[in-house]
Amino acid sequence: MVSNYNNFNQLLNGRESDQEIRCSIGLAYLFFYNLLQFCGHTWIFSNMTARFLSFGLDALAGTFYFVGVMMSVCQLLSILELFHIADEIEENRLLPRFVQVVERNFLLFLLISQSEIQSKPIVCVLFYLWNTLGLLRYPYQLLCLISTPSFNMLWVRHTIYIPVYILSVITEGVSILQALPYCETQETVQQTAPVSTYALFPYVLMTYLPLLVAGSAVTVRILLKVRKQSLDKWKKKMI
Repeated sequence: MVSNYNNFNQLLNGRESDQEIRCSIGLAYLFFYNLLQFCGHTWIFSNMTARFLSFGLDALAGTFYFVGVMMSVCQLLSILELFHIADEIEENRLLPRFVQVVERNFLLFLLISQSEIQSKPIVCVLFYLWNTLGLLRYPYQLLCLISTPSFNMLWVRHTIYIPVYILSVITEGVSILQALPYCETQETVQQTAPVSTYALFPYVLMTYLPLLVAGSAVTVRILLKVRKQSLDKWKKKMI
């Protein structure tokens, strides 16, 4: 009887030890992931700012050429965040992250990656807004992993993030509208092909616009709810 009890305790302690090890590995992984994203977005933001201060408005046309690769890497890495939430190693809401990841990768790899659109000033504005969102989010995530963030940082993360996100969605819509005439021109050129990608792409973009509005509206509603919950939780701690 005593032997069985000891074996049970050993098994229980072994499971707790394994769980602690997995938890430590998960925290270390999240720390380095958020640090990598923070460094990437900082590099992009600094590079764009330095070029703008050096060359003025002439720097807008070359934005994608100089920072497009790093932006693509950061956005591809952001897909991992969906698995973080699904595997419960990160506490976050899946729906708003899914909407943001899908809309950014869709625009970056299917629209902005086209050479005729890369040089448009709207790309620079969009990259600035995306990086601002990253710089609001990833330092806060890093701090949450190692300590408790201050109220000011909590307020900035959950308050400034919302209007910047709304501006980024508006900019995404404007970039789609600016790309439509080019896509329609390509559709005319490619009429001889039996099934042309260019012939379908304008309709995909026009269908995507209402989906972008609906998805961003749901995301903003969730962000407002999370903001209220986070600030209320902080106030309860201070009481």
